[in-house]
Amino acid sequence: MKIQPSSLQFLSDLSENNNREWFAENKARYEAAKDDFHQFIEGFLPKAAKIFPGYAQLEVKDCVFRIYRDVRFSKNKDPYKVNFSAQLKEGGKKSGKCGFYIHIEPAGNASFIAGGYWMPEAPLLKKLRQEVEYNTADFKAILNNKTFKKWYPALEDHKLKKAPKGVDPTHPDIELLKYNSYVVIHPIDSKELTDKSLEKTLLKGLEVIKPFVDFLNEVE
Repeated sequence: MKIQPSSLQFLSDLSENNNREWFAENKARYEAAKDDFHQFIEGFLPKAAKIFPGYAQLEVKDCVFRIYRDVRFSKNKDPYKVNFSAQLKEGGKKSGKCGFYIHIEPAGNASFIAGGYWMPEAPLLKKLRQEVEYNTADFKAILNNKTFKKWYPALEDHKLKKAPKGVDPTHPDIELLKYNSYVVIHPIDSKELTDKSLEKTLLKGLEVIKPFVDFLNEVE
């Protein structure tokens, strides 16, 4: 399975014409591109569930995000996202669980897959840091696994400069405890989006990231 070139062309064109007038004129193209992405996710889910059994109950609507942006509190007033995206996790995208994220954005070759927690609320972040602190050896073993490191070289550099409140600054693994997000990313080249190898790549990425996601989902 793959994404149709016409769907990617729509997103590329949208990135250069991000306004309501153009979108209205190209609504049929949007609907076709959206349906194409939804069909891709629909076909991907049963195979993903063989790696994460908790995904077996998911439907497309539980995973995909709307293209419309909430601009109420944003300086960027562009009304539309220039990507298609989906979050696969047990209970659906709003469940609060850690999951697997798929981001399709041809403009700027900005497509990627990812997993983890991005900017979690303070109570959850505290629990995540505690989980990492209590099980540092297990967490480091996941991050340093040869295959994992090839796919996901490092945690995204989103961290504090100093030790978090309540954490000993002399902790031997203090750098791991400074993170405000626990996320890893693997870029996907735009050329691969329209190749039949895309699904195989995503499934491999999902398989490799599973220990990381499982570790973070141990937090209660």
